Amino acid sequence: MKKPSSPVQPNTWNFLRDPMIAPTGFREYDARWKYPEEINLPGMTALGLGLGTQMYRRGIPPVIAVANDYRDYSLAIKQALILGLMQAGIQVKDIGPAVSPMAYFAQFHLDVPAVAMVTASHNPNGWTGVKMGFERPLTHGPDEMSELRDIVLNGDGAARPGGSYEFVDGVKEAYLDDLVGDFKMTRKLKVVCATGNGTASAFAPELFERIGVEVVPSHNRLDYTFPHYNPNPEAMEMLHDMSASVKASGADMALGFDGDGDRCGVVDDEGEEIFADKVGVIMARDLSKIYPNAIFVADVKSTGLFASDPELIKNGATADYWKTGHSHMKRRVKEIGALAGFEKSGHYFLAEPIGRGYDCGMRVAVEICKLMDRNPEMSMSDLRKALPKTWSTPTMSPYCADTEKYAVLDRLVAKLVAKHEAGELLAGRRIKEVVTVNGARVILDNGSWGLVRASSNTPNLVVVCESSDSEDEMRAIFADIDAVIRTEPLVGDYDQTI
Repeated sequence: MKKPSSPVQPNTWNFLRDPMIAPTGFREYDARWKYPEEINLPGMTALGLGLGTQMYRRGIPPVIAVANDYRDYSLAIKQALILGLMQAGIQVKDIGPAVSPMAYFAQFHLDVPAVAMVTASHNPNGWTGVKMGFERPLTHGPDEMSELRDIVLNGDGAARPGGSYEFVDGVKEAYLDDLVGDFKMTRKLKVVCATGNGTASAFAPELFERIGVEVVPSHNRLDYTFPHYNPNPEAMEMLHDMSASVKASGADMALGFDGDGDRCGVVDDEGEEIFADKVGVIMARDLSKIYPNAIFVADVKSTGLFASDPELIKNGATADYWKTGHSHMKRRVKEIGALAGFEKSGHYFLAEPIGRGYDCGMRVAVEICKLMDRNPEMSMSDLRKALPKTWSTPTMSPYCADTEKYAVLDRLVAKLVAKHEAGELLAGRRIKEVVTVNGARVILDNGSWGLVRASSNTPNLVVVCESSDSEDEMRAIFADIDAVIRTEPLVGDYDQTI
Protein backbone atom coordinates (compact mmCIF):
# COMPACT_ATOMS: atom_id res chain seq x y z
CA MET A 1 0.00 0.00 0.00
CA LYS A 2 1.27 3.45 -0.90
CA LYS A 3 1.86 5.67 2.12
CA PRO A 4 -0.82 8.42 2.12
CA SER A 5 0.40 11.98 1.77
CA SER A 6 -0.62 15.08 3.70
CA PRO A 7 -1.63 17.83 3.20
CA VAL A 8 -4.50 17.03 0.86
CA GLN A 9 -4.30 18.98 -2.42
CA PRO A 10 -7.60 18.99 -4.38
CA ASN A 11 -7.62 19.80 -8.08
CA THR A 12 -4.24 18.20 -8.76
CA TRP A 13 -3.22 15.22 -10.89
CA ASN A 14 -2.13 13.28 -7.80
CA PHE A 15 -5.45 13.97 -6.01
CA LEU A 16 -7.19 11.68 -8.51
CA ARG A 17 -4.51 8.99 -8.22
CA ASP A 18 -2.80 8.85 -4.83
CA PRO A 19 -4.16 8.52 -1.29
CA MET A 20 -4.25 11.81 0.63
CA ILE A 21 -5.34 11.91 4.29
CA ALA A 22 -5.13 14.61 6.97
CA PRO A 23 -3.92 12.78 10.13
CA THR A 24 -6.25 14.86 12.37
CA GLY A 25 -9.24 12.91 10.99
CA PHE A 26 -8.36 9.91 13.17
CA ARG A 27 -10.19 10.90 16.33
CA GLU A 28 -10.83 9.25 19.69
CA TYR A 29 -13.62 6.93 18.58
CA ASP A 30 -14.40 7.51 14.92
CA ALA A 31 -12.81 8.96 11.82
CA ARG A 32 -13.96 12.32 10.51
CA TRP A 33 -12.72 14.59 7.73
CA LYS A 34 -13.85 17.52 5.65
CA TYR A 35 -14.28 16.20 2.11
CA PRO A 36 -12.46 16.79 -0.19
CA GLU A 37 -10.23 19.24 1.74
CA GLU A 38 -8.94 16.62 4.24
CA ILE A 39 -9.30 13.27 2.45
CA ASN A 40 -9.72 12.09 -1.15
CA LEU A 41 -11.31 8.94 -2.55
CA PRO A 42 -7.99 7.03 -2.85
CA GLY A 43 -7.46 8.03 0.80
CA MET A 44 -10.77 6.37 1.66
CA THR A 45 -9.64 3.24 -0.19
CA ALA A 46 -6.44 3.32 1.89
CA LEU A 47 -8.62 3.54 5.02
CA GLY A 48 -10.58 0.46 3.87
CA LEU A 49 -7.36 -1.45 3.21
CA GLY A 50 -6.10 -0.42 6.65
CA LEU A 51 -9.34 -1.44 8.36
CA GLY A 52 -9.28 -4.84 6.64
CA THR A 53 -5.62 -5.29 7.63
CA GLN A 54 -6.53 -4.43 11.23
CA MET A 55 -9.23 -7.14 11.16
CA TYR A 56 -6.70 -9.76 10.05
CA ARG A 57 -4.16 -8.59 12.65
CA ARG A 58 -6.74 -8.97 15.40
CA GLY A 59 -8.02 -12.33 14.20
CA ILE A 60 -11.46 -10.98 13.29
CA PRO A 61 -13.26 -13.21 10.74
CA PRO A 62 -13.02 -11.32 7.41
CA VAL A 63 -16.69 -10.30 7.02
CA ILE A 64 -18.05 -6.76 7.45
CA ALA A 65 -21.40 -4.96 7.15
CA VAL A 66 -21.08 -1.60 5.40
CA ALA A 67 -23.61 1.25 5.03
CA ASN A 68 -23.83 4.97 4.29
CA ASP A 69 -25.91 7.93 5.46
CA TYR A 70 -28.04 10.10 3.16
CA ARG A 71 -25.62 12.70 1.80
CA ASP A 72 -24.86 13.32 -1.84
CA TYR A 73 -21.22 12.20 -1.55
CA SER A 74 -21.59 9.32 0.96
CA LEU A 75 -22.18 6.62 -1.68
CA ALA A 76 -18.95 7.47 -3.54
CA ILE A 77 -17.03 7.48 -0.27
CA LYS A 78 -18.54 4.13 0.78
CA GLN A 79 -17.61 2.58 -2.57
CA ALA A 80 -14.03 3.82 -2.20
CA LEU A 81 -13.92 2.32 1.31
CA ILE A 82 -15.36 -0.99 0.03
CA LEU A 83 -12.67 -1.15 -2.66
CA GLY A 84 -10.00 -1.04 0.05
CA LEU A 85 -11.79 -3.62 2.22
CA MET A 86 -12.04 -6.03 -0.71
CA GLN A 87 -8.40 -5.42 -1.56
CA ALA A 88 -7.61 -6.48 2.03
CA GLY A 89 -9.42 -9.81 1.51
CA ILE A 90 -12.64 -8.87 3.31
CA GLN A 91 -16.11 -10.13 2.37
CA VAL A 92 -18.27 -6.99 2.22
CA LYS A 93 -22.00 -7.07 2.91
CA ASP A 94 -23.38 -3.74 1.72
CA ILE A 95 -26.75 -2.94 3.34
CA GLY A 96 -27.20 0.31 1.38
CA PRO A 97 -28.26 3.67 2.84
CA ALA A 98 -28.97 3.49 6.57
CA VAL A 99 -29.00 5.22 9.91
CA SER A 100 -25.96 4.27 12.01
CA PRO A 101 -27.97 2.06 14.42
CA MET A 102 -29.31 0.08 11.45
CA ALA A 103 -25.69 -0.70 10.57
CA TYR A 104 -25.05 -1.80 14.18
CA PHE A 105 -28.24 -3.88 14.04
CA ALA A 106 -26.98 -5.54 10.85
CA GLN A 107 -24.03 -6.98 12.79
CA PHE A 108 -26.53 -8.96 14.88
CA HIS A 109 -29.11 -9.60 12.15
CA LEU A 110 -26.55 -10.87 9.62
CA ASP A 111 -24.30 -12.33 12.34
CA VAL A 112 -21.18 -10.56 11.09
CA PRO A 113 -18.32 -9.51 13.39
CA ALA A 114 -17.51 -6.07 11.98
CA VAL A 115 -19.25 -2.89 10.84
CA ALA A 116 -18.24 0.27 8.95
CA MET A 117 -20.79 3.07 8.68
CA VAL A 118 -19.94 5.94 6.35
CA THR A 119 -21.39 9.03 8.02
CA ALA A 120 -20.57 12.55 9.08
CA SER A 121 -23.01 11.97 11.98
CA HIS A 122 -24.48 15.33 13.03
CA ASN A 123 -21.71 17.39 11.43
CA PRO A 124 -22.84 19.75 8.66
CA ASN A 125 -22.48 18.97 4.97
CA GLY A 126 -18.88 19.02 3.83
CA TRP A 127 -17.89 16.47 6.47
CA THR A 128 -17.60 12.70 6.10
CA GLY A 129 -16.27 9.89 8.22
CA VAL A 130 -16.60 6.29 9.35
CA LYS A 131 -17.96 4.72 12.54
CA MET A 132 -16.56 1.21 12.84
CA GLY A 133 -16.41 -1.67 15.26
CA PHE A 134 -15.36 -5.28 15.68
CA GLU A 135 -16.85 -6.42 18.99
CA ARG A 136 -20.60 -5.88 18.90
CA PRO A 137 -22.18 -3.71 20.23
CA LEU A 138 -18.92 -1.75 20.64
CA THR A 139 -17.26 0.68 18.24
CA HIS A 140 -13.59 1.63 17.98
CA GLY A 141 -12.18 3.45 20.99
CA PRO A 142 -8.84 5.29 21.32
CA ASP A 143 -6.70 2.10 21.22
CA GLU A 144 -8.30 0.74 18.06
CA MET A 145 -8.30 4.15 16.41
CA SER A 146 -4.60 4.80 17.07
CA GLU A 147 -3.74 1.31 15.78
CA LEU A 148 -5.80 1.93 12.62
CA ARG A 149 -4.25 5.37 12.14
CA ASP A 150 -0.73 3.91 12.30
CA ILE A 151 -1.57 1.12 9.81
CA VAL A 152 -3.06 3.61 7.33
CA LEU A 153 -0.63 6.52 7.65
CA ASN A 154 2.46 4.26 7.64
CA GLY A 155 1.26 2.51 4.48
CA ASP A 156 1.11 -0.86 6.27
CA GLY A 157 -2.18 -2.02 4.71
CA ALA A 158 -1.70 -5.50 3.24
CA ALA A 159 -3.53 -6.80 0.16
CA ARG A 160 -4.91 -10.34 0.40
CA PRO A 161 -7.02 -12.58 -1.84
CA GLY A 162 -10.59 -13.56 -0.92
CA GLY A 163 -12.29 -10.17 -0.98
CA SER A 164 -15.90 -10.15 -2.22
CA TYR A 165 -18.96 -7.92 -2.48
CA GLU A 166 -22.63 -8.64 -1.83
CA PHE A 167 -25.55 -6.22 -1.63
CA VAL A 168 -27.90 -7.38 1.12
CA ASP A 169 -31.50 -6.22 0.81
CA GLY A 170 -34.19 -6.24 3.50
CA VAL A 171 -32.16 -5.04 6.50
CA LYS A 172 -34.17 -1.82 6.83
CA GLU A 173 -37.41 -3.80 7.09
CA ALA A 174 -35.88 -6.21 9.63
CA TYR A 175 -34.56 -3.26 11.67
CA LEU A 176 -37.99 -1.61 11.82
CA ASP A 177 -39.64 -4.95 12.71
CA ASP A 178 -37.13 -5.36 15.53
CA LEU A 179 -37.84 -1.86 16.87
CA VAL A 180 -41.61 -2.29 16.80
CA GLY A 181 -41.83 -5.86 18.14
CA ASP A 182 -45.38 -6.47 19.34
CA PHE A 183 -45.80 -3.03 20.94
CA LYS A 184 -48.83 -0.87 20.19
CA MET A 185 -49.82 2.32 22.03
CA THR A 186 -52.89 2.07 24.28
CA ARG A 187 -53.15 5.84 24.89
CA LYS A 188 -53.48 8.50 22.20
CA LEU A 189 -50.16 10.18 21.51
CA LYS A 190 -49.49 12.94 18.99
CA VAL A 191 -45.80 13.44 18.24
CA VAL A 192 -43.91 15.95 16.10
CA CYS A 193 -41.42 13.82 14.17
CA ALA A 194 -38.43 16.06 13.37
CA THR A 195 -35.75 14.66 11.08
CA GLY A 196 -34.26 17.81 9.52
CA ASN A 197 -34.45 16.17 6.05
CA GLY A 198 -31.70 13.76 7.16
CA THR A 199 -31.39 9.97 6.97
CA ALA A 200 -33.90 9.37 9.80
CA SER A 201 -36.61 10.75 7.46
CA ALA A 202 -36.68 7.30 5.84
CA PHE A 203 -37.35 5.58 9.19
CA ALA A 204 -38.95 7.63 11.98
CA PRO A 205 -42.36 8.56 10.50
CA GLU A 206 -43.06 4.93 9.52
CA LEU A 207 -41.86 3.70 12.91
CA PHE A 208 -44.24 6.01 14.80
CA GLU A 209 -47.18 5.08 12.61
CA ARG A 210 -46.54 1.38 13.15
CA ILE A 211 -46.70 1.70 16.94
CA GLY A 212 -49.91 3.71 16.76
CA VAL A 213 -48.60 7.25 17.25
CA GLU A 214 -50.19 10.18 15.41
CA VAL A 215 -47.38 11.85 13.46
CA VAL A 216 -47.01 15.59 12.93
CA PRO A 217 -44.43 15.79 10.12
CA SER A 218 -41.47 18.16 10.47
CA HIS A 219 -38.96 18.26 7.60
CA ASN A 220 -39.43 14.54 6.87
CA ARG A 221 -38.65 14.73 3.15
CA LEU A 222 -35.21 13.31 2.37
CA ASP A 223 -33.05 16.18 1.11
CA TYR A 224 -29.29 16.04 1.50
CA THR A 225 -28.97 19.81 1.08
CA PHE A 226 -30.61 20.19 4.55
CA PRO A 227 -32.64 23.24 3.40
CA HIS A 228 -33.96 24.18 6.86
CA TYR A 229 -31.15 23.37 9.30
CA ASN A 230 -28.45 20.81 9.93
CA PRO A 231 -30.17 17.88 11.72
CA ASN A 232 -28.68 17.99 15.23
CA PRO A 233 -31.09 17.79 18.21
CA GLU A 234 -28.43 19.29 20.49
CA ALA A 235 -28.45 22.55 18.49
CA MET A 236 -30.87 25.22 19.69
CA GLU A 237 -31.92 25.96 16.08
CA MET A 238 -33.45 22.48 15.69
CA LEU A 239 -34.89 22.44 19.23
CA HIS A 240 -36.55 25.85 18.72
CA ASP A 241 -38.09 24.60 15.46
CA MET A 242 -39.38 21.48 17.24
CA SER A 243 -40.85 23.66 20.00
CA ALA A 244 -42.65 25.88 17.48
CA SER A 245 -44.12 22.77 15.81
CA VAL A 246 -45.43 21.45 19.15
CA LYS A 247 -47.11 24.77 19.95
CA ALA A 248 -48.61 25.07 16.45
CA SER A 249 -49.97 21.51 16.37
CA GLY A 250 -50.89 20.88 20.00
CA ALA A 251 -48.74 17.75 19.98
CA ASP A 252 -47.90 15.81 23.14
CA MET A 253 -44.18 16.19 22.41
CA ALA A 254 -41.60 16.40 19.66
CA LEU A 255 -38.91 13.80 19.03
CA GLY A 256 -36.02 14.84 16.80
CA PHE A 257 -33.15 12.88 15.25
CA ASP A 258 -29.67 13.78 14.07
CA GLY A 259 -28.13 13.22 10.64
CA ASP A 260 -27.36 9.53 11.16
CA GLY A 261 -30.22 8.65 13.52
CA ASP A 262 -28.26 7.54 16.56
CA ARG A 263 -29.41 10.47 18.72
CA CYS A 264 -32.83 11.66 19.89
CA GLY A 265 -33.92 15.08 21.19
CA VAL A 266 -37.12 15.83 23.12
CA VAL A 267 -39.44 18.85 23.42
CA ASP A 268 -42.41 18.50 25.77
CA ASP A 269 -46.10 19.41 25.33
CA GLU A 270 -45.50 22.96 26.62
CA GLY A 271 -42.79 23.52 24.02
CA GLU A 272 -40.06 23.20 26.66
CA GLU A 273 -36.80 21.91 25.22
CA ILE A 274 -35.62 19.16 27.58
CA PHE A 275 -31.88 18.54 27.36
CA ALA A 276 -31.15 14.86 26.79
CA ASP A 277 -29.55 14.30 30.19
CA LYS A 278 -32.82 15.35 31.89
CA VAL A 279 -34.75 13.03 29.55
CA GLY A 280 -32.29 10.36 30.70
CA VAL A 281 -33.26 10.98 34.34
CA ILE A 282 -36.97 10.73 33.40
CA MET A 283 -36.26 7.40 31.63
CA ALA A 284 -34.02 6.17 34.47
CA ARG A 285 -36.79 6.91 37.01
CA ASP A 286 -39.26 4.86 34.98
CA LEU A 287 -36.83 1.99 34.28
CA SER A 288 -35.58 1.82 37.88
CA LYS A 289 -39.14 0.96 38.99
CA ILE A 290 -39.18 -2.00 36.59
CA TYR A 291 -35.52 -2.93 37.21
CA PRO A 292 -34.64 -2.01 40.83
CA ASN A 293 -30.95 -1.56 41.78
CA ALA A 294 -30.01 -0.81 38.18
CA ILE A 295 -26.74 0.86 37.23
CA PHE A 296 -26.93 3.91 34.95
CA VAL A 297 -23.90 5.41 33.22
CA ALA A 298 -23.96 9.17 32.53
CA ASP A 299 -21.35 11.15 30.65
CA VAL A 300 -19.44 13.97 32.38
CA LYS A 301 -21.53 16.61 30.53
CA SER A 302 -24.71 15.28 32.16
CA THR A 303 -26.78 16.55 35.07
CA GLY A 304 -25.82 15.67 38.65
CA LEU A 305 -29.36 14.32 39.19
CA PHE A 306 -28.36 10.76 38.24
CA ALA A 307 -26.51 10.65 41.59
CA SER A 308 -28.76 12.93 43.69
CA ASP A 309 -32.36 12.33 42.51
CA PRO A 310 -34.42 11.02 45.47
CA GLU A 311 -36.55 8.73 43.23
CA LEU A 312 -33.48 7.03 41.77
CA ILE A 313 -31.97 6.65 45.24
CA LYS A 314 -35.27 5.17 46.52
CA ASN A 315 -35.25 2.61 43.67
CA GLY A 316 -31.66 1.58 44.51
CA ALA A 317 -30.18 3.01 41.29
CA THR A 318 -26.44 3.61 41.05
CA ALA A 319 -24.91 6.39 38.94
CA ASP A 320 -21.56 6.06 37.17
CA TYR A 321 -20.16 9.21 35.51
CA TRP A 322 -17.90 8.42 32.55
CA LYS A 323 -16.12 9.85 29.52
CA THR A 324 -18.18 11.56 26.84
CA GLY A 325 -18.26 9.80 23.48
CA HIS A 326 -20.36 7.02 22.00
CA SER A 327 -17.53 4.45 22.02
CA HIS A 328 -16.47 5.27 25.60
CA MET A 329 -20.07 5.05 26.81
CA LYS A 330 -20.92 1.80 24.96
CA ARG A 331 -17.81 0.17 26.38
CA ARG A 332 -18.53 1.36 29.92
CA VAL A 333 -22.16 0.18 29.83
CA LYS A 334 -20.99 -3.27 28.72
CA GLU A 335 -18.05 -3.45 31.15
CA ILE A 336 -20.02 -2.71 34.32
CA GLY A 337 -23.30 -4.39 33.30
CA ALA A 338 -25.33 -1.17 33.32
CA LEU A 339 -28.97 -1.17 32.25
CA ALA A 340 -28.50 2.04 30.27
CA GLY A 341 -26.14 4.90 29.52
CA PHE A 342 -27.16 8.50 28.89
CA GLU A 343 -25.21 11.28 27.16
CA LYS A 344 -26.16 14.96 27.20
CA SER A 345 -25.67 15.00 23.42
CA GLY A 346 -28.69 12.70 22.98
CA HIS A 347 -26.88 9.37 22.58
CA TYR A 348 -28.64 6.76 24.73
CA PHE A 349 -27.30 3.24 25.23
CA LEU A 350 -30.08 0.85 26.21
CA ALA A 351 -28.71 -2.57 27.12
CA GLU A 352 -30.43 -5.93 27.53
CA PRO A 353 -33.29 -6.59 28.01
CA ILE A 354 -34.34 -3.22 26.51
CA GLY A 355 -31.87 -2.86 23.65
CA ARG A 356 -28.54 -4.29 22.52
CA GLY A 357 -26.27 -1.67 24.07
CA TYR A 358 -25.58 0.48 20.99
CA ASP A 359 -26.88 4.03 20.55
CA CYS A 360 -30.11 4.13 18.58
CA GLY A 361 -32.30 7.23 18.37
CA MET A 362 -35.17 5.13 16.98
CA ARG A 363 -35.02 2.69 19.92
CA VAL A 364 -35.05 5.63 22.35
CA ALA A 365 -38.10 7.10 20.59
CA VAL A 366 -39.97 3.79 20.96
CA GLU A 367 -38.97 3.52 24.63
CA ILE A 368 -40.13 7.09 25.32
CA CYS A 369 -43.49 6.21 23.73
CA LYS A 370 -43.64 3.09 25.94
CA LEU A 371 -42.82 5.25 28.98
CA MET A 372 -45.73 7.56 28.09
CA ASP A 373 -47.96 4.50 27.67
CA ARG A 374 -46.97 3.26 31.17
CA ASN A 375 -47.85 6.68 32.60
CA PRO A 376 -51.16 7.44 30.85
CA GLU A 377 -52.17 10.14 33.32
CA MET A 378 -48.90 12.09 32.88
CA SER A 379 -47.78 14.48 30.17
CA MET A 380 -44.12 14.88 29.26
CA SER A 381 -44.16 18.29 31.00
CA ASP A 382 -45.54 16.59 34.16
CA LEU A 383 -42.61 14.16 34.07
CA ARG A 384 -40.18 17.07 33.56
CA LYS A 385 -41.66 19.10 36.41
CA ALA A 386 -41.46 16.09 38.74
CA LEU A 387 -37.65 16.25 38.56
CA PRO A 388 -35.74 18.32 41.10
CA LYS A 389 -35.19 21.76 39.52
CA THR A 390 -31.77 22.56 38.10
CA TRP A 391 -30.58 25.23 35.69
CA SER A 392 -28.36 24.04 32.83
CA THR A 393 -26.60 25.61 29.88
CA PRO A 394 -26.78 24.03 26.45
CA THR A 395 -23.57 22.43 25.19
CA MET A 396 -21.38 25.34 24.12
CA SER A 397 -18.34 24.89 21.88
CA PRO A 398 -15.63 27.54 21.54
CA TYR A 399 -13.30 27.04 18.58
CA CYS A 400 -9.91 25.44 19.21
CA ALA A 401 -7.87 23.82 16.43
CA ASP A 402 -7.61 20.01 16.41
CA THR A 403 -3.83 20.29 16.56
CA GLU A 404 -3.96 22.55 19.66
CA LYS A 405 -7.06 21.57 21.65
CA TYR A 406 -5.64 18.77 23.80
CA ALA A 407 -2.60 20.79 24.90
CA VAL A 408 -4.88 23.78 25.61
CA LEU A 409 -7.20 21.54 27.62
CA ASP A 410 -4.30 20.14 29.67
CA ARG A 411 -3.35 23.68 30.69
CA LEU A 412 -6.97 24.58 31.52
CA VAL A 413 -7.38 21.45 33.66
CA ALA A 414 -4.18 22.31 35.54
CA LYS A 415 -5.45 25.87 36.16
CA LEU A 416 -8.81 24.65 37.49
CA VAL A 417 -7.17 22.00 39.69
CA ALA A 418 -4.83 24.73 41.02
CA LYS A 419 -7.86 26.91 41.89
CA HIS A 420 -9.28 24.03 43.92
CA GLU A 421 -6.00 23.31 45.68
CA ALA A 422 -5.53 27.01 46.52
CA GLY A 423 -8.99 27.14 48.11
CA GLU A 424 -10.24 29.72 45.61
CA LEU A 425 -13.98 30.16 45.09
CA LEU A 426 -15.91 29.62 41.85
CA ALA A 427 -19.23 31.47 41.44
CA GLY A 428 -18.77 32.50 45.07
CA ARG A 429 -18.74 28.90 46.33
CA ARG A 430 -16.15 26.48 47.61
CA ILE A 431 -14.93 23.92 45.08
CA LYS A 432 -15.67 20.45 46.47
CA GLU A 433 -13.69 18.49 43.85
CA VAL A 434 -12.42 18.56 40.29
CA VAL A 435 -13.16 15.34 38.37
CA THR A 436 -10.58 14.90 35.59
CA VAL A 437 -11.74 11.63 33.95
CA ASN A 438 -12.56 13.65 30.79
CA GLY A 439 -11.45 17.28 30.92
CA ALA A 440 -12.31 19.03 34.20
CA ARG A 441 -15.73 18.85 35.88
CA VAL A 442 -15.53 21.41 38.69
CA ILE A 443 -18.06 20.41 41.37
CA LEU A 444 -19.10 23.02 43.96
CA ASP A 445 -20.09 22.41 47.57
CA ASN A 446 -23.83 22.46 46.71
CA GLY A 447 -23.53 19.96 43.84
CA SER A 448 -23.57 22.62 41.09
CA TRP A 449 -20.81 22.19 38.50
CA GLY A 450 -19.08 23.42 35.37
CA LEU A 451 -17.24 21.35 32.76
CA VAL A 452 -14.63 22.03 30.11
CA ARG A 453 -13.37 19.25 27.83
CA ALA A 454 -12.12 18.81 24.28
CA SER A 455 -14.55 17.81 21.55
CA SER A 456 -13.61 14.43 20.14
CA ASN A 457 -14.91 15.08 16.64
CA THR A 458 -14.70 18.80 15.85
CA PRO A 459 -12.07 21.54 16.34
CA ASN A 460 -13.63 22.81 19.57
CA LEU A 461 -13.62 22.74 23.32
CA VAL A 462 -16.91 21.88 25.03
CA VAL A 463 -18.38 23.79 27.99
CA VAL A 464 -21.45 22.84 30.06
CA CYS A 465 -22.61 24.28 33.41
CA GLU A 466 -25.42 23.32 35.81
CA SER A 467 -26.68 24.91 39.03
CA SER A 468 -28.92 23.21 41.57
CA ASP A 469 -29.60 26.68 43.05
CA SER A 470 -30.55 29.29 40.42
CA GLU A 471 -30.14 30.60 36.90
CA ASP A 472 -27.95 33.38 38.30
CA GLU A 473 -25.58 30.84 39.79
CA MET A 474 -25.49 28.88 36.52
CA ARG A 475 -24.49 32.08 34.70
CA ALA A 476 -21.89 32.86 37.36
CA ILE A 477 -20.36 29.39 36.98
CA PHE A 478 -20.13 29.88 33.23
CA ALA A 479 -18.61 33.36 33.64
CA ASP A 480 -15.90 32.04 35.99
CA ILE A 481 -15.13 28.96 33.86
CA ASP A 482 -15.02 31.13 30.73
CA ALA A 483 -12.66 33.57 32.47
CA VAL A 484 -10.18 30.70 32.88
CA ILE A 485 -10.72 29.60 29.26
CA ARG A 486 -10.02 33.14 28.04
CA THR A 487 -6.50 32.94 29.52
CA GLU A 488 -5.76 30.73 26.49
CA PRO A 489 -5.38 32.90 23.33
CA LEU A 490 -5.78 29.84 21.04
CA VAL A 491 -9.46 29.51 22.06
CA GLY A 492 -11.88 31.33 19.73
CA ASP A 493 -15.58 32.17 19.63
CA TYR A 494 -18.44 30.01 20.88
CA ASP A 495 -20.93 28.42 18.48
CA GLN A 496 -23.71 29.35 20.94
CA THR A 497 -23.77 30.79 24.48
CA ILE A 498 -26.30 31.64 27.18
